[in-house]
Amino acid sequence: MIDDAPVGLADAPARNINMIEAINDALDIMLSHDPTVVIMGEDVGYFGGVFRATAGLQEKHGKNRVFDTPISECGIIGAAVGMGAYGLRPVPEIQFADYIYPGIDQLISEAARLRYRSAGEYIAPMTVRSPFGGGIFGGQTHSQSPESLFTHVAGLKTVIPSTPYDAKGLLIAAIEDNDPVIFFEPKRIYNGPFSGYYDKPVEPWKNHADSRVPEGYYSIPLGKARTVREGDALTVLTYGTMVHVSEAVCREKGVDAEIIDLRTLVPLDIAAIEASVEKTGRCLIVHEATRTSGFGAELSALVTERCFYHLEAPVERVTGFDTPYPHSLEWAYFPGPVRIGEAIDSILKA
Repeated sequence: MIDDAPVGLADAPARNINMIEAINDALDIMLSHDPTVVIMGEDVGYFGGVFRATAGLQEKHGKNRVFDTPISECGIIGAAVGMGAYGLRPVPEIQFADYIYPGIDQLISEAARLRYRSAGEYIAPMTVRSPFGGGIFGGQTHSQSPESLFTHVAGLKTVIPSTPYDAKGLLIAAIEDNDPVIFFEPKRIYNGPFSGYYDKPVEPWKNHADSRVPEGYYSIPLGKARTVREGDALTVLTYGTMVHVSEAVCREKGVDAEIIDLRTLVPLDIAAIEASVEKTGRCLIVHEATRTSGFGAELSALVTERCFYHLEAPVERVTGFDTPYPHSLEWAYFPGPVRIGEAIDSILKA
């Protein structure tokens, strides 16, 4: 942990920034304070990343700390595993989550198992950053949500922020963690949250409460969910972009829902989930990834196993469809106000 952490975040100077700026700030802070941190990936150096998340970092910290790599996801992640075992804290960027598949063997067979297979002699303290989900009409090669593939792997941690405040604090915590972390960034909300309607303008982060980000160092513990809003009618379990869509739907429908932003899928804040569902007696799960074997299936099983006698209605899920991500029909694929609203009505009538 960095020694000059502010005593109280409430008293720390703060500014309104978007998620991209918050991520850049977190990376800058860790590069400045920890000489073992290095950033690597395609176009992350001179160009500053395709979404500009690493803009200016190579110029400030040098080409040995922030450097470009060949177009080889397997090579990027494999090299990061070796760097971590050697004593560095690499932060490799995979340009889009859709490109991470060539590196899955390195993540599963090497990074996730290194601590165990070496009896603790070696670790892989690496944080794999990657934009994921829809938002740019990128179709099936730039829009996938593969988080459930990684939550299944023992030894990997999976983090998905939904606000600039969380993005900075969670990324710092992930980089400091001694285990490999998959850090998925919802690109649809890089520049601001939105209601879920295609024809409504995006709300800029500067007008959003969670864009108020303290300057300097702070971290948010992995495995701690956030209660976005309290309520008694039902619990909504969600993460990433869907936090804002769910909140907008509940607000427009006037539903007294309690919305839980999971923030980290592994480790999962099971205690927060149980407490909320036991209070409301109803549960809706919302995520963008495909339905079958999506993380919502695991959440549904956990809620049913642990809160069965408190449930007053079946657990429901609103998700993406079991199809390749469409290009022109992105907004039909994306869980939106209509499908979420219908699920809420169904749960409340049960």
